[in-house]
Amino acid sequence: MKVAISSTGKELESQVSNVFGRCPYFVIAEIEDKEIKNVEAIENTSAKQLGGAGISAAQMVAEKDVKAVITGNLGPRASTVLKQFNIDVYRGADSVKEALRKLIEGNLERIQ
Repeated sequence: MKVAISSTGKELESQVSNVFGRCPYFVIAEIEDKEIKNVEAIENTSAKQLGGAGISAAQMVAEKDVKAVITGNLGPRASTVLKQFNIDVYRGADSVKEALRKLIEGNLERIQ
């Protein structure tokens, strides 16, 4: 399963961003057999838009074929787009790596 995490940086040790649409980066990781694999970071170019950042960011991660998103908070328009793509959304904190570990363990709050 591919997961996109709104992040303050490009590394697994980076913090989960409190915002989705205007986070600086998305860390995209595959979870396979309860292990984190194939990690990549992409810049969130939507963050610089004057409006519609959440919608654009949601479309961007959907194009990466993710099945779940971990973020601090999610706006209603981004939420609608992610629902249309059947992407589950979880509230995460701490580091990206810790959020992924909690997802694997089933210990993250699902917000959508």
